Amino acid sequence: MISRKLRPSKLKNLLPLSHFTTYTYTKPVSNSNFTIITNPPKNSTLLNPTKTLETQIPHFRPFSSNHTLIPPLPLTRDGNYDESTSQTLRICPGCGIPMQDSDPKQPGFFITPSIKDSNYKLPIDKNPLAEETHIPDSLKKGFLVESDEDPKNPSPKSPERPIVCARCHSLRNYGKVRDQTVENLLPDFDFDHTIGRRLNQVSGTRTVVIVVVDAVDFDGSFPRRVAESISNTIDVHSRAWKEGKSGNLPRLVLVVTKIDLLPTSLSPTGFEHWVRTRAREGGANKLTKVHLVSAVKNWGLKDLADDMVSLAGPRGHVWVIGAQNAGKSTLINAMGKCIGGKMSVLTEAPVPGTTLGIVRVEGVLPGQAKLFDTPGLLHPHQITTRLNAEERKLVQISKELKPRTYRIKVGHSVHIGGLMRLDIEESSVDSIYVTVWASPHLPLHMGKTEKASTMVEDHFGHQLQPPIGKQRVEELGRWVRKEFHVTGNWWDSSCVDIAAAGLGWFAIGLKGEAVVGVWTYDGIDVTLRKALIPHRSHNFEVTGFTVSKIVSKADKSLNKQRHNEKKRKVGDLETGAATTAAL
Repeated sequence: MISRKLRPSKLKNLLPLSHFTTYTYTKPVSNSNFTIITNPPKNSTLLNPTKTLETQIPHFRPFSSNHTLIPPLPLTRDGNYDESTSQTLRICPGCGIPMQDSDPKQPGFFITPSIKDSNYKLPIDKNPLAEETHIPDSLKKGFLVESDEDPKNPSPKSPERPIVCARCHSLRNYGKVRDQTVENLLPDFDFDHTIGRRLNQVSGTRTVVIVVVDAVDFDGSFPRRVAESISNTIDVHSRAWKEGKSGNLPRLVLVVTKIDLLPTSLSPTGFEHWVRTRAREGGANKLTKVHLVSAVKNWGLKDLADDMVSLAGPRGHVWVIGAQNAGKSTLINAMGKCIGGKMSVLTEAPVPGTTLGIVRVEGVLPGQAKLFDTPGLLHPHQITTRLNAEERKLVQISKELKPRTYRIKVGHSVHIGGLMRLDIEESSVDSIYVTVWASPHLPLHMGKTEKASTMVEDHFGHQLQPPIGKQRVEELGRWVRKEFHVTGNWWDSSCVDIAAAGLGWFAIGLKGEAVVGVWTYDGIDVTLRKALIPHRSHNFEVTGFTVSKIVSKADKSLNKQRHNEKKRKVGDLETGAATTAAL
C-alpha cells in the first residue's frame, strides 16, 4: 500500500541499495536446511554482465528458517499400520502413501499450504465510489446479496482439512490423476506380504476381515484367492484351537455394496441366498455374516457398524479388503458419517487403485479397536482394467439397472458395445429370450451372426463403443470365443446368466437346451451362473442398433462423411465435363 502512494524518488530512499542483491537458484538437497537466495561470488567472466539482476531484486527469505525438505522415501504399501512408523513418517490420510515435498515426479508429493493472514476472509468493503441518485437496477433485481456476518463477531472457524498428497487433491477436486507417469512408479500391491502374513498370525489381537464386493459385478470383483486363503487359515487355526493350542480365528464378513443399483423388484431374501451360494462357490465357505448395503442410500450401514464393533471387541483389528473400485473407501466414509465419528475423509474417485497404502481410520471403532482401509486388489480379468477414463465412464453403472430384452432365434447375435457378443448357435426351441444387464450408456446391436465379422470392421469404435476409435480396437487385445451349454425350464423368466467381469451380463430364458458362443477380448473372465435377476422386460428391442447418443453421433459423422465424398465426386465430374467441353 505504501508503494502505491509514494513517488519512485521517495520509494528509492526507503529501500537502500544495500537491501538488494543478485540471486541464483540452488537445487534443494534432501535432509538439509536450504536457502532460496544466495550471494554468489562476483564472476568477472559473465557473458552479459549488463543483464544481471544486481540492484534490482530484493533479498527474500523462506517462510521458515528451519524448513527442511522431506525427501522421497522407499515406496511401500504398509501405510500407517504401525503406529511407531506413522509417528516418524508423514502418511497421506487420503490414500496411505508416504508423503514428501522434494520431488513432484515421485509418489506422495505434497505442497504445504501457505500461511494466510487472519483478515483475508473479512467482508469486502461495498461503500459506493460516488453518490447514487437512484436505486440501482442490480439491487432491484436481487443481484446484490449483503453478507449477514457481523465483522466484529465472525463465524466460528471451520475444522481444518488435513493435508493430502497432490494425487489425492487432484482426484478429490478433478476426478482424475494429474500425472499418469507417477502411477507407473508405484510398486504392485502384494496382499500376501502386506496383509496376508498379519492375518495368518497364530496369536495376537482378534481379526475381522470385511470383504467388499460390487453387487452389479459380483463375480468380477469377488477376491477368490483372498477368500480361499482366509478360509484355509480359519480351518488350520480352528483345528489348533480344538487341540488346546493358540489359534487366532479371523471372522470373515462379506459386504455386498451398491445394492441401490439393482432393481427394486429383486427380493432381498432371494438375493442374499444367491450371494451366499456364489461366495461358497468362490471359496468363502466360512462366512460369519453377510451384509447388503448401499453407501449412497445409507442402507444397512448402522447394522454393519454394530456388527464390526461386536466382532472386533475392545482391541481387535478390522481389515477392509476388496477389488479396485469395489467401493471400500466410499463405504468407510459413509459409515463414519452414519455413526457421527470424527474421522479423516478417505479419497474416493472412479479411478482404479485410489488407495495406495494401508490407512488406519480413526473415529469409527471405539476403544483401542482399529479399522484399516487397504489398497484395492488388481483383477486383470476385469475388462475395466483395459479401458481408459473416457471408456470407463460408458461402462460404469451409476443408476438403477433396467432390462433390455431381445427375442431371437438361432443364427442371430447380440453385441454389447464393442466389448462382448452373444451368438445363438444351436437350440432345441424356436425362440430364446436374451436380456442385457449393463450400463444404459452402452449401445446394443442385434443382427445375423453371418454379418458379425463386418460389424468389427465397420462399426467397432464408432457406433459400437467402447472402444472409442479404431486404434483402441487393436489395443484392447485379441477377440476370442468361448462356448457354453445352457438349459432352462421356462420362458417367463431368466434361468442362467453369462457374465463378463467388469461389464455386465446376458440373462437367458428358454424352455429347452441351447449352445451359445460368447466373444470378448482374450483374458477377460466370462462366467456361467444361476440368474441373479430372473425377470425381463415386457417390451422387446428390435433388430439393429439401440437408440443412444453414441449411435446418433456416429451416424451423423458417417452421413457427413458420405455427403462430402458425394459432393467431391460431383465436383470432379463437373470439372471433367468442363475440361472436355473446352477441348
